[in-house]
Amino acid sequence: CAVSDEGSWNDKSFNESVYDGLTKAKTELGVQTADAESNSAEDFAPNLQQMVDAGCDITFAVGFNLVAAVNEAAKGNPDMKFVTIDGWSEGNANLKPVTYAMEQSSYLAGYAAAAYSTTKVVGTYGGMQIDAVTAFMDGFYYGAKAYEAETGTPVKVLGWDPVAKTGDFMGDFTPNSGVSKTIAATQIQAGADVILPVAGDQFGAVSEALDEAGSNGVMIGVDKNIAVTSPEYADKMLTSVEKRMTTAVFDIIKGIAIDKADFSGDAYVGTLKNGGTALSDSDKISSELKAKLDELSAGIQDGSIKVRP
Repeated sequence: CAVSDEGSWNDKSFNESVYDGLTKAKTELGVQTADAESNSAEDFAPNLQQMVDAGCDITFAVGFNLVAAVNEAAKGNPDMKFVTIDGWSEGNANLKPVTYAMEQSSYLAGYAAAAYSTTKVVGTYGGMQIDAVTAFMDGFYYGAKAYEAETGTPVKVLGWDPVAKTGDFMGDFTPNSGVSKTIAATQIQAGADVILPVAGDQFGAVSEALDEAGSNGVMIGVDKNIAVTSPEYADKMLTSVEKRMTTAVFDIIKGIAIDKADFSGDAYVGTLKNGGTALSDSDKISSELKAKLDELSAGIQDGSIKVRP
């Protein structure tokens, strides 16, 4: 069973990735599923209670915003199993956090952005200033700066300063909002020709901003392979920073329903090494650049490259 964050199951972002895992489990494993969409924060607790009342073997709470509600549900129902995506457990043994080292794949994206950019100005912005968002922005910044250090070519990163912890944020995750488009347009005006929006589906907003500025710039997708899930933007996608939640959800369900494995509250952390996060393949990335990104990925995996200084 699963409860969404604000935003629908077809948000082309992390809600949809979790729902895809649920659907895959139903199709391939023959398990029964139930779900509840949340339209606002007021829906979180009642929707979780609905899953409890349905007798779900395991309930996934999607997103940082459900942390308080899912911890409360886990505490009140110690015999039931819960998973928090992008959240944490407040000491509940029956609540498993699923998190991602998005700074790792975003570092590769930042390097790729700097290498691809003709202006050597790249930009990023977020929905809200929370760790699950700024992890992408940290990685992007330091990856772009790694390109600068290696080549001697100055690269300007707009929208985030990881030391001062200041940057451009929408204040929410409203898809393709006017605020989102304004931030993108401002960065484009300042020279950015590669933009990473970390706020779910903002690709319509960035695409419009690029078109209106007459820019041939590109954007970087988040969570899923956006060139595939939103093919109308494929020609403007450099790559996507994938958070492979579908796999994690499926594997956790399979462990309980099929393998009869013991459930633990130990965190699952998606990394480059375990395939939990990765860059999407892209024909805009040259074979030479791809070889370099593979080299960087290997360094991050073996610890010889530190994503954050």
